[in-house]
Amino acid sequence: TLDVIRQFPERFQVAALASGSNLELLLDQAREFKPRYLVVGKPELYEKLKDDSHTLKTKDYDGPEVMAGIDGLMALAVLPEVDMVLNAVVGALGIRPTFAAIQAGKDIALANKETLVAGGELVTALAGRAGRLLRPVDSEHSAIWQCLQGSRWEEVRALVLTASGGPFRGLDRTGLARVTPEEALRHPNWRMGPKITVDSATLMNKGLEIIEAHWLFGIDYERIRVVIHPQSIVHSLVVFRDGAVLAQLGVPDMRLPIQYALSYPERWGHLCEAPDLVAMGALTFEAPDEERFPALRLAREAGKTGGTLPAVLNAANEAAVAAFLGRRLPFTGIAEVVARVMDRHHTVFHPTLEDIMAADAWARRLAEGLIAKVTS
Repeated sequence: TLDVIRQFPERFQVAALASGSNLELLLDQAREFKPRYLVVGKPELYEKLKDDSHTLKTKDYDGPEVMAGIDGLMALAVLPEVDMVLNAVVGALGIRPTFAAIQAGKDIALANKETLVAGGELVTALAGRAGRLLRPVDSEHSAIWQCLQGSRWEEVRALVLTASGGPFRGLDRTGLARVTPEEALRHPNWRMGPKITVDSATLMNKGLEIIEAHWLFGIDYERIRVVIHPQSIVHSLVVFRDGAVLAQLGVPDMRLPIQYALSYPERWGHLCEAPDLVAMGALTFEAPDEERFPALRLAREAGKTGGTLPAVLNAANEAAVAAFLGRRLPFTGIAEVVARVMDRHHTVFHPTLEDIMAADAWARRLAEGLIAKVTS
């Protein structure tokens, strides 16, 4: 996002920046963009950030006000001088700031898919009442959004989400059980954070995107499909009722969907070259294998059930992925833990935000208990 802003300095002013724990990078960004506010996600790093922030002061920059934790994120989401909030927080932590930003009348560029996975019913209703547009940043949902421009919903037959398939498409169950965190983090096409990279390898990421697409575009689950597309050039497709298919193509670079979310409804100068179709050669597609990658089936099941079950799916997955990255759970154990937590949940339908957060906390506790048994 900041790289996009660098290309268009006359269009943007960065009012605030938040980081999970990387203070060095956050301070470097603050020196360049001179925001009025900085937030660090981990409260224990607050004092260090506050002390280090004094080094940012110059004759034309008084330095930032410093905050921490969820309270800091909530404060950034409602700043009166902010027009747009880009939420790229990882996990369920991003839900409350999104709610706050919508209530404060901000436009939302949404890269935190958990907001819609866990709270889609509430978030979309709130955005509708507030007249706020949720601008998708995920490349797949951005692709669908672009393909739908100028079309009417009654003309749409289906949405098709593409997935790279991750690094383990060819492995059987035995091979998947031996996968290491280092192998899972070597995504063939995209540069992403650890959690989403593992989700891509299990196909849980695509499952979460099915739920996200349902809420973003108001389309039933039977009309949302997934295909494996290893080249990651076709980012998603829309099938129309007359049999026509529109696809959005681009190189695998997140700056493209980010820029479209920021520039909509305009298209500005390009940051990346268009794909060279001749040099690329063939583009291939195949069906996902939900026996070897059951996370996709679990996510669809949670989405169709609705209520608090998607929040439980997401929370259990976050706990299981963290355990895998910490070498406390095998790769195949991620989906197994999620399935067992889902089986024990008593779904609350038409939940409040409090119901969603309670389900999230319950699922994490149960998942950690199951993981501890595996570890011991």
